[in-house]
Amino acid sequence: MWGLAGAIGWSYAGYPLAAAAAARLRAYVPRRDDAYAPHVALVIAAHDEENVLSERLENALALDYPGRVEVIVASDGSRDRTADVAQRFAERGVRLLPLPRVGKVGAQDAAVAATSSEVIAFSDANSRWESDALRLLVRSLADPEVGYVCGRLSLDGADGASREGLYWSFELWLRQQESACGSITAGNGAIYALRRSAYLELGSERSHDLGFPFRLRRRGLRSVYDPQPVAHEPTLATTEDEWPRKVRMLSRAWGEVLEGGILDPRGQPPGYFVALVSHRVLRYAAGALHLLLLATTLACARRDSHARLLLGLQAGGLALALAGRKPEPRVPLAGAAWYYLVVNAASVAGLARVLYRGPDATWTPDRS
Repeated sequence: MWGLAGAIGWSYAGYPLAAAAAARLRAYVPRRDDAYAPHVALVIAAHDEENVLSERLENALALDYPGRVEVIVASDGSRDRTADVAQRFAERGVRLLPLPRVGKVGAQDAAVAATSSEVIAFSDANSRWESDALRLLVRSLADPEVGYVCGRLSLDGADGASREGLYWSFELWLRQQESACGSITAGNGAIYALRRSAYLELGSERSHDLGFPFRLRRRGLRSVYDPQPVAHEPTLATTEDEWPRKVRMLSRAWGEVLEGGILDPRGQPPGYFVALVSHRVLRYAAGALHLLLLATTLACARRDSHARLLLGLQAGGLALALAGRKPEPRVPLAGAAWYYLVVNAASVAGLARVLYRGPDATWTPDRS
């Protein structure tokens, strides 16, 4: 019982505090070079993205980058007018790569194989980068120890009924602590770049966000976070709207935990392996750990007053979360508690999905 409670508490409170303390002691910063401007291929994998692609391409072509930029749209079996939209930009240098339905990572692999650029940058089709984002993103790759760098994703509309913005702010803060310790444990798909020599073909059931950092660390390369290159994306309106995306993302995360090698400590610096287990494995497992904690406290409650106290705290937390289902809950912290419940339930659903049928290799974007 106390082991389960301690594992949850360590992942959400103990580890972040320990990472912040370690970051102050280590204070690692890559050797950034603002004059570094290699040939970059900006890859945008798109499946049925006709409604947002034109704006994304205009934004990409307006980037303030002193070197050569090749913009590649990898159309992943799109059935709408995604290819037509991309073709309209052909005279301005945008390259369309029409593909069968192979999944996002498969489309990214094909785009990387189709270019010889020294640096590969990646973006979602609905992202909007600030004008200096690419220049600021690439500068960290001037350090030969760095193989992967991700920028900061800003969620537009994050002040709505969804608490995604609050959670994301915490994640970005923790990512900054991990970067200062030497390497992050995951990135984000909206804004990141790799040196070509560091790129790995992972398979469409994986994701770059989680799959690259720990694999590259095993090869002696660092993955870093730079908060100055910024991308913007809209957030969904409510916590309930986040459910399908969370289940899909967490099923892929569970695929990495169960089959991808996150739990293999071989070749990993000890401190980084602790970070992987603390931030990723225990965080993804928190939903299952909560269920096990509830079962153990129920079993011990008759004979242990501490178990009864812990059971009461769990009941109070659940009541607080249920009070947060309303768009504007009146109870303080209820909205955050509801978001916490939904995310951890999605983790359990994602685990069930990956055990039953494996992670999804393809999906249709939700732009509602």
